[in-house]
Amino acid sequence: MGRLFGTDGVRGIANKELTCEVAYQLGRAGAYVLTKETQHQPKILVGTDTRRSKDMLEAAFMAGICSIGGHGISLGVIPTPAVAYLTRYYQADAGVVISASHNPVEYNGIKFFNNQGYKLKDELEEEIEDLIFHGFETLPHPIGDAVGVRSVCKTSVADYLDFLKTTIEGNLKGLTIAVDCANGAAYEVAPTLLKELGAKVYSMGAEPDGTNINDHCGSTYLEPLQQFVKATKADIGIAFDGDADRCLAVDEQGDILDGDQILAICGFRMKEKGILNKNTIVSTVMSNIGLSKMGQEQGISIQQCRVGDRYVLETMLKHGYNLGGEQSGHTIFLDKNTTGDGLVTALQLLQVLQEKKKPLSKLKQVIQIYPQVLINVEVSNEKKEKYLEDPMIAGEIHRLEEEFSNEGRVLIRPSGTEPLIRIMLEGQDQKILATAANTLAEMIQEKLG
Repeated sequence: MGRLFGTDGVRGIANKELTCEVAYQLGRAGAYVLTKETQHQPKILVGTDTRRSKDMLEAAFMAGICSIGGHGISLGVIPTPAVAYLTRYYQADAGVVISASHNPVEYNGIKFFNNQGYKLKDELEEEIEDLIFHGFETLPHPIGDAVGVRSVCKTSVADYLDFLKTTIEGNLKGLTIAVDCANGAAYEVAPTLLKELGAKVYSMGAEPDGTNINDHCGSTYLEPLQQFVKATKADIGIAFDGDADRCLAVDEQGDILDGDQILAICGFRMKEKGILNKNTIVSTVMSNIGLSKMGQEQGISIQQCRVGDRYVLETMLKHGYNLGGEQSGHTIFLDKNTTGDGLVTALQLLQVLQEKKKPLSKLKQVIQIYPQVLINVEVSNEKKEKYLEDPMIAGEIHRLEEEFSNEGRVLIRPSGTEPLIRIMLEGQDQKILATAANTLAEMIQEKLG
């Protein structure tokens, strides 16, 4: 697989790129690196989403943990953020999730949390990789009663539910909610949570069969939920992705709310309540310019960082902020959990709906979303960082920046993972944006493609 860790753990096509051998190696090396400072048998939690390949990869990963003398505890099918929380709650040495999030069923992934429930820093991932590639045979091989064991936790979902109920005040009585669980990790916990909090709940994407995760459902395919909200006359639709660390919404009219709008609504409430640390929301450079304008109007500072929820979290931890997120629906309420938690996000949004007694279509008016045009241009990895060296490209970018400087934005950035240059234009007129973006894309393709 080359370099193992990407921006969110190890990911690939299960049994082709992410093989049992790789999972076993990650289990051995990961358990060793994350617990080598302890003087006790390491305790590592493992949760999965609903993909068919979960059983194969969990067995291989658990074998790796046991071979190093660890205690692997299977949490079963459970959301990624639940593993982050339960790692702290059960005082485990580490937590591991076997999931490929929003990707199609043929993919799977393995990502780690440390004993505080945070995703691993680059240095630790590099240490695990280095052991696998260069020092794997040096790892201990305990024998006899020093060999590790596997056990099953039967209270993981119940304990996570109990935690979630503490993250809001009051209940959800009187609300009608349509929820799309993406046939993924939230299929059990999300409907149960909302019902136990008093809401009337209509569910879809809650019948996983091992192959239908994210299949025309969930936060990356919202059309069915839009129709479902109108058909059930729900007050709101909530959509999760396959591992439930993302949450997007649909208002009562069937219109989509992205992560920027959710940040704006929840951030505005937190400022009103005096609980928004330093009156600041952390977003990424891809966030809509409307979020920045909302911040200016409401006295909220919008701090931007690199794309990726790990960079949002880093910024929050460094400066003491407690709210941040991405357009994609990764939203971090750091007072509640240590990672993006789709169910916590849903509850925070539902709490606003319950408190304000206004429809979501009205609440979202706190932010004006500007039209965006996104175009990816295929450029070799060798050339994608050099686009500004071409005078024609640099001149056209400067011209566009001048044109959209008052009511818009121009963002050009090389992809961190693919041979692409990403073009994003924001402004008032979709047609003007599309024409300008296509012209720039054609120029970049001609010069660098």
